[in-house]
Amino acid sequence: MVGRAGWFRNTVAAVLVLAMPAACTSGPAAPGTPATAPPSSQASPSPTAPPGPRGNLYAEAGADMLADPAKAAKPLVYVPHTHSGDVWVIDPVTFAVVGRYPVGKEIQHVVPAFDMNTLYATDDLTNQVLPFDPRTGLPGKLIPVTDPYNMYFTMDGQYAISVAEARRELVWYDPHTWAQRDVTPVPDCGGVDHADFSPDGRTAVFTCEFGGRVAVVDIPSHHVLRIINMPIRHTHMGPQDIRLAPDGSVYYIADSDAGGLWVLDGAANAVLRFIPTGLGAHGLYLSRDAQQLYVTNRLEGSVSVLDAYTGQVLTKWRIPGGGSPDMGNLTADGTQLWLSGRYDQVVYVLSTKDGSLLKKIPVGNGPHGLCVWPQPGRYSLGHTGITR
Repeated sequence: MVGRAGWFRNTVAAVLVLAMPAACTSGPAAPGTPATAPPSSQASPSPTAPPGPRGNLYAEAGADMLADPAKAAKPLVYVPHTHSGDVWVIDPVTFAVVGRYPVGKEIQHVVPAFDMNTLYATDDLTNQVLPFDPRTGLPGKLIPVTDPYNMYFTMDGQYAISVAEARRELVWYDPHTWAQRDVTPVPDCGGVDHADFSPDGRTAVFTCEFGGRVAVVDIPSHHVLRIINMPIRHTHMGPQDIRLAPDGSVYYIADSDAGGLWVLDGAANAVLRFIPTGLGAHGLYLSRDAQQLYVTNRLEGSVSVLDAYTGQVLTKWRIPGGGSPDMGNLTADGTQLWLSGRYDQVVYVLSTKDGSLLKKIPVGNGPHGLCVWPQPGRYSLGHTGITR
């Protein structure tokens, strides 16, 4: 493995030098004009801080900075399972499982709504989402949604976007009535997966796990602007999670097969460099002060800690006995990092002070997009709790 890693780093460097000008190619525009959505019930938020040196777009998502809906929520951790088809609910104080709710066949993520009043468990095989009331932790009635592998919300609150991975589509919904508004085909984005938004919310970058690339989407028109290839395209478990740096200067893109992060420029035009972190790099989470970026290395049982602005690797936390840390989030105060153990039927609770393992909680089969709630911030962009 040492030899392979050395070869990979050298190859990346060579490809970045020789092939970067050709890394960006034009992607297809989605046909048709998007339907007009009803006015949002919430005003469009503006970026917290303009992009620039040491700016912080997440300044209003600091420790315990809870909006009113989040203040009303009952602190709970929601664990969706891809194999057992249910959501388990954990009390974060006692670490006890306090609820088990069947949903369908393959539950991928638990996603906070834009207004933070609802959490949605997404089931891509049965084409539905199960809403949870965060004030009680109890489920409601199933809602039909096309292939919701993942889900995001536009920054103006007008649309919910179902990331229809199997269909290679983005399906746009009214997040209040769940009426379908538009469909954006992304045929060149195999394994369309995770996303993050530009500081002004006008563009989003979606990762293509089975394409070794990303798709840049114009939010107002719902059109694909361009497809950007990674300098080395991994198409087995390639680009995974993505997160915008606090100053908006770059996007960090986890690549499982590459064992680290590709760094995409903030305008989403070209890949700048590669940062090795560990085998199976997957999930990306920011510390509450947005100074550190946590990278879960799913295939080696570790979490790499990076400077969120420079990408410098500061340290690595290893889970005792190994494991498969996948997805999750921090607690509202930022002192704990909760992660699903994707292949080990457990949930890990790590201290963000030193990475020590505070608890390992047995759960169901195939824990995936774990949601810790409540989260600080003014609004949610979706996934497992991207807030700004």
